[in-house]
Amino acid sequence: MQPFSTTIGQPNALSITLFFAFVALTLVITYFAAKRSKTASDFYAAGRSVTGFQNGLALAGDYMSAASFLGIAGLVSLKGYDGLIYSIGFLVGWPIVLFLIAEPLRNLGKYTFADVVAYRLRQKPVRIAASVGSLTTVAFYLIAQMVGSGSLVKLMFGLPYELAVIIVGAIMIAYVLFGGMLATTWVQIIKAVLLLSGATVMVFLVLAHFGFNPGRMFSAAAARYGDGVLAPGGLVANPLDAVSLGIALMFGTAGLPHILMRFYTVPDAKAARKSVFYATGLIGYFYILTFIIGFGAMVLVGQDIITRIDKGGNMAALLLAEATGGTVFLGFIAAVAFATILAVVAGLTLAGATTFAHDLYVNVFAAGRATETQEIKVAKRATLALGVLAIGLGIAFKGQNVAFMVGLAFAIAASANFPALLMSILWQRFSTFGATLSIATGALTATTLIILSPTVWVDVLGNPSAIFAWKNPALISMPAAFLAGWLGSLLRPEEEAEKKFAMLKVRNYLSVGAE
Repeated sequence: MQPFSTTIGQPNALSITLFFAFVALTLVITYFAAKRSKTASDFYAAGRSVTGFQNGLALAGDYMSAASFLGIAGLVSLKGYDGLIYSIGFLVGWPIVLFLIAEPLRNLGKYTFADVVAYRLRQKPVRIAASVGSLTTVAFYLIAQMVGSGSLVKLMFGLPYELAVIIVGAIMIAYVLFGGMLATTWVQIIKAVLLLSGATVMVFLVLAHFGFNPGRMFSAAAARYGDGVLAPGGLVANPLDAVSLGIALMFGTAGLPHILMRFYTVPDAKAARKSVFYATGLIGYFYILTFIIGFGAMVLVGQDIITRIDKGGNMAALLLAEATGGTVFLGFIAAVAFATILAVVAGLTLAGATTFAHDLYVNVFAAGRATETQEIKVAKRATLALGVLAIGLGIAFKGQNVAFMVGLAFAIAASANFPALLMSILWQRFSTFGATLSIATGALTATTLIILSPTVWVDVLGNPSAIFAWKNPALISMPAAFLAGWLGSLLRPEEEAEKKFAMLKVRNYLSVGAE
């Protein structure tokens, strides 16, 4: 095999051209979407006009982040088989969304998951607690994406880190501020098609090297790096830690605010279920591709070159694109990766702005008396503020290892958001005190344990050993949130909320009164 040399780190004219072509196309869509975004329903939920298939593509686009594409391919290229735990963990959360969350969310809520949790409970305490859970999840996810975008653009396009972060932030603000959910949805759809197409072509080129026999590729990996790359234990050695990671990935999906609000963009619960069905198929296909891309990079590029460019392996997919399709294909995949980041940060910002405007401003500060015009005005100001904040945090965290933030976002989503959401739908005796205690316990426990874990206590703060031995806290923090919700509801029962449970079931199962 010929020694592989890369052009990564040098400006690539094709990738810059393709990226700006993507931005130009999506800004045109934003222009037309802006003409249609007049009401709160238009801004938050695209007027509930998105079809099941379109929403399935948009959900897949929202979920297939740069962390998924670049991160999992990199993990597999360096750790082998164990990278599969992320692929499977991210995927198996979707049946939970399909069977437990999609239909109740669409029938009971309006714009955010707090609508469902607060449906039969007292609005103010529940909305405040749910907003803390949502905004914390969005903030950690957003910082990781912004730092990743700056590093990627600096490496691929040769632009200064700060300028790259500002460009990403400015374009993202334009999408959300002017086009709302409709523009964000179409950005996600275009990005999902590009990402799936690019990954498919890359896998085709990889398999062509091995006579379209994946077994030969795995044998080549084992021959070069030992049989250990085909066995578990390379990434997560502690079984309990592995289970904890799996729980965070599975149940965190059902608690991510930017994913949950997508179910309000379709006209009814049937379309919501269809969209999850399509999204699950597309995401499953994508994660199979990332596994082959990872092993392809391990063999065709080599672990020494992958770690020389980036210690975490995040450039493995891009290096493989260059190894299999030359600089032209590298340019295309780099532009797709950048578009991926852009689309995900737009979705996160819209979720954060909706929480500010709908949950906090309308239902807490204005006690439900705000007009629709005032609500949209606050949502747009919140978009601008969140965009500027994201740029600032992206620059402030320059050079920091923020990989733990995605894990933290999933852990908080699984621990703070999911238990309260599920208990509010299924348990009649769930009370306001139980909901707030559950969300607070989940968020605090997950955050504290992550700080005390090796990921932050040793890798970031430089201490010799960790106070909490696992890297993933969900196995403790999620049951703690369920326990807190149960205890809180028994300690302070709420007769009015129990009476409204029958009404909730009618609306949930029959869609009576659903918007």
